[in-house]
Amino acid sequence: MRYIVLDTETTGLSHENGDRIIEIGGIEVLNHVATGRYFHEYLNPERDVHPDALRVHGITNEFLASKPVFAAVAQKFLEFIEGALLVIHNAAFDIGFLNAELRRLNYPPILEEQVIDTLALARRRHPMGQNSLDGLCRRYSIDNSKRTKHGALLDAELLAEVYVELIGGRQPHLTLVTAEEVTREVRVVQTVTLGPRPRPLAPRLSNEERLAHSAFVRELGSEAIWLSFLETMDSRTPQAVAEIEVVA
Repeated sequence: MRYIVLDTETTGLSHENGDRIIEIGGIEVLNHVATGRYFHEYLNPERDVHPDALRVHGITNEFLASKPVFAAVAQKFLEFIEGALLVIHNAAFDIGFLNAELRRLNYPPILEEQVIDTLALARRRHPMGQNSLDGLCRRYSIDNSKRTKHGALLDAELLAEVYVELIGGRQPHLTLVTAEEVTREVRVVQTVTLGPRPRPLAPRLSNEERLAHSAFVRELGSEAIWLSFLETMDSRTPQAVAEIEVVA
């Protein structure tokens, strides 16, 4: 299985309001092991970085001024991700920005079925937990001490390790297989006719216990549910038809 673990940094929070991508980082993974191939580019967004975003990633306008625009690296990026699933934390954010950039160049969008959202996975697995990338690194004892600021390539490397843990470690098939795939039960209802016992069971109640119970039922009055139950018991025939559920 080949997939690309991907992350982006941006000028702000809303591509709909004109924010742009300023960094893309992605690493190639084959059968849950990094191959050593990666994609990493800083991009000139042709607009200023928002101060709030700057505090998160520390990438300045001055640094980005000499970097290529997205159009210059788009083909290289698409070739890198071609045919692979994309593993992204909070995928809606990154895919929204990537598709906005691709739209400007009349490229087809990245489709939802091409993407695995690790935030959604984490929320299902740890519904009450801290599911940020830092929180998941702490949960799985993944060293993120170098992550003093957000950076696309470093975050992709950390996310690759987190993703393996989310799907069950180095043998993900042990936890990804659903109960329906592991256990397939066939339930058959059979009708079995039971005959009388060759020898009746010995009574388990003493005469004193039966008399005490009768006296108790009389105290309950004519509406007592025990009365209808005893009538049913008295009218039973020696034979009964029972449905037995057999699990094959």
